Amino acid sequence: MHYHFSFYSSILLIFVSQGLVFASLLLHKGISNKRNDSKWLSLFIALCSFYILPYMLGFAGWYSLQPYKDILFYFPLQQTLIIGPAIYFYTQSLLNPQFEFTKKHWLHLVPAGLYLFYSVIIFITDKLILHQYYFYANGKDKDFETWYQLIGLVSMVTYAALSLRYYLLYKRFIFQYISFADYTQLKWIRDCLFTFMTMLLVQLVFFVLFPNWGSFLQKWWYYLLFAFLHYYIGFKGYVNNMKGTLPFYVYRLPHTPIIQLPYVSPLALPLEYDIKSQGEQEVMEITEEGRESVNALKNWKEKLENLVWVKELYKNPQLTLLDIAQSLQTHPTLISRMVNKGYNMNFNDWINSYRVKAIIAMLQNYEHERQTLLGISIDCGFNSKTTFNRCFKKVTGLSPKEFIKTLVPDHDMERPEL
Repeated sequence: MHYHFSFYSSILLIFVSQGLVFASLLLHKGISNKRNDSKWLSLFIALCSFYILPYMLGFAGWYSLQPYKDILFYFPLQQTLIIGPAIYFYTQSLLNPQFEFTKKHWLHLVPAGLYLFYSVIIFITDKLILHQYYFYANGKDKDFETWYQLIGLVSMVTYAALSLRYYLLYKRFIFQYISFADYTQLKWIRDCLFTFMTMLLVQLVFFVLFPNWGSFLQKWWYYLLFAFLHYYIGFKGYVNNMKGTLPFYVYRLPHTPIIQLPYVSPLALPLEYDIKSQGEQEVMEITEEGRESVNALKNWKEKLENLVWVKELYKNPQLTLLDIAQSLQTHPTLISRMVNKGYNMNFNDWINSYRVKAIIAMLQNYEHERQTLLGISIDCGFNSKTTFNRCFKKVTGLSPKEFIKTLVPDHDMERPEL
């Protein structure tokens, strides 16, 4: 097989080959571990590698020789209209274990299907009917046409925005439903999306600098940056083993994520609240009577205080809003609203405030002289040193070590008030 090893083709060959390796590894990981998110990322990395491939082969001399020239002409290697949906479905499958690819999702692939049909028409016309270049009379690969590159860029920007919106909704959702949100923010997907948007920004800048999509040599720098960034996503995505564990559903209107739960009997709910059931998702709405009932709110706060503080549920590092709701035989959305309304905090911050309160009590009893700060934080429900330090300073205004310095050495003296 012909391949001219030049500086330009060799550099791109490294990234393309490594990209295909990571795509294969991710596919194997997805199949063996039954992880759909790895399969979607495998598709994304493979598509990015094929996006670079015709350019790499062009520098290797394929556009100058047959049958290599026709292979590049008639096989649409740059599937820019699938790259966007691939990263979008990767984002959803990584964050939401409830996500499944259904018939309606095939609509996202219709534009790519139309371009594939267009490519088939070109092949049939040129090779099977006319036996000469008609569509390719200008000798330019259709994948590099300015109109196709622009449509592909618009598609990828759109899906990048949709993916980022989905991540932001997820981030808002987990702070309302779980007490270990810092640990499960999945910052990797944020970094992945920002890297992908950087790839698109580079392409946009290139279009501004070279409206006609530049010369073959000028475009090499763009493809080099694209190759490097896609390699980073492939590598980091492969080593990432974290994924969302709490299933949720995003309603179109309003744009709010709702937890996916089995049906909850209305008999288990207080009379001053109504349920609107929408399939498996149930949305709690406080009635006007409930909003005006200060006593009802006070009663709920007493129940929550007794459960979380007195019974020490805050010590559970995996505590969720669902755990609280099941203990009180009610719906998690109701508890979420009670926490927001009664404490002006989301669920994550509310539980962490109890954990900090417990740690303060232990420090005032000089527990830090018997065990490490990390050990104390773990005993009180924190699952990482970073989260512990951040939450402690947020509540007290001091770091744990700074707070310890404020303690009076004499155990008989009065402790400082917070």
